[in-house]
Amino acid sequence: MAGRFLSFFKPFARILPEIKVPERKVGFNEKLFWTAIVLIIYLVMTEIPLYGISPEASDQFGALRVIFASNRGTLMELGIGPIVTAGLILQLLVGSAIIQADMSDHQDRGLFTVASKFFSILLTGIQAGAYIISGMYGSLPVTTTVIIFIQLILAGIIVMLMDELVQKGWGLGSGISLFIMAGVAQNILWQTFNPGTGLFIGSLSLLLNGQITLANWILGAGVYPSLIGFIATIGAFIVIIYLEGVRIELPITYAGYKGFRSKYPIKLLYVSNLPVIFASALFANIYFFAQLLWSTMGQPPPGTSLLFQIIGDFNSTETGVQVVGGLAYYVTAPSALQGVASDPLRSAVYLGILVGFCAVFSMIWLEVGGLGPSKVAQQLMDSGMQIPGFRRSRRPIEAILKRYIPVVAVLGGIIVGLIAGISDYLGVFGTGTGILLSVGIIYQYYELLMRERAAEMFPAFRRVLGE
Repeated sequence: MAGRFLSFFKPFARILPEIKVPERKVGFNEKLFWTAIVLIIYLVMTEIPLYGISPEASDQFGALRVIFASNRGTLMELGIGPIVTAGLILQLLVGSAIIQADMSDHQDRGLFTVASKFFSILLTGIQAGAYIISGMYGSLPVTTTVIIFIQLILAGIIVMLMDELVQKGWGLGSGISLFIMAGVAQNILWQTFNPGTGLFIGSLSLLLNGQITLANWILGAGVYPSLIGFIATIGAFIVIIYLEGVRIELPITYAGYKGFRSKYPIKLLYVSNLPVIFASALFANIYFFAQLLWSTMGQPPPGTSLLFQIIGDFNSTETGVQVVGGLAYYVTAPSALQGVASDPLRSAVYLGILVGFCAVFSMIWLEVGGLGPSKVAQQLMDSGMQIPGFRRSRRPIEAILKRYIPVVAVLGGIIVGLIAGISDYLGVFGTGTGILLSVGIIYQYYELLMRERAAEMFPAFRRVLGE
């Protein structure tokens, strides 16, 4: 039964917009069709500018936009940020038992979805309001401010419904994953082939015309991507794909069929890319709220306020607002190799903080996400599995899993933190975190497509897949 917290959202189930679960079997080709439609709508929204926004406004969250599949000054200004934040907060509360919910119960799952949608819309409004109040769009008339706010709210609801359409069986996979992957791919292609600033067309033509030097083309110059960044992008994909396949395999037997042996895989990236997502979201919020506070308190010049020297000191220039000190400065990645060379202390501190938080979030998610040794041991027991040479009991399985899972989780968190940080230092296209996410999503879609295709060709196979 639903806890008191989730029961509060029962009245909202009648008000909030909803995509119905298909009442018939949706074919593979039809799922591909709806997935493509959702993707096209998303890409169109990333190109439609917000009414009332100056196109010259600076982008202060460029590197973080890949994670949230957003695009500055467009209908996708907020991207999937509010949806992801709302879902993660509720999952953390449920996983830590602060909120009582049985996710195996149909009613609780439905109320959890309603609560997620409610908080997604609420956070969209809060974030949209904060963007406007912080002066990100400059000084605006009251009418324009209201119009921009309404546009962001409506766009947020559309994105939420598109994600729900895909997840409820009309499409393939998750809308959020689809948007992230599309955003990363779009970013990589744009940095590689953009006629104005792309590596192999824009900046290469400038090199041939003598407008930039060979060193600038190799290392990058201002808005131009670098050859090193392109090579690092390919290298990052290869390394991450390899790490996705690294695992420890524990031998197990099935008690119901003596002699049947299998292996339980513990992947090196055991908690996947969640630690670096949590860390990046935390850093983004620190930067955003530090700047919001700085804007609302009169934009004091750098070095004149002790408060902002601690949480984040900013400087207003002709090109926009730049962070120049404080915590917000040290949780923001330097810009490619030039940024690392100009301030090595900041680079070292940022990488240390990123890796540290990734390790901590890995341990937290073990328990909150139900991936800890005790819960995995219970799942294996409930499935009739046991470790060869040990009696069929949860304790010996848990004891063996405790030797591996915590160590692998922390090690995986450290590795994804290092990959994300070092990749950004090398100026990879799509950011290091974006590549980490896209590789994991591609793996998920590959497995999903193979399963869907097999179920389409052999209908009896659906029973094995539990469909």
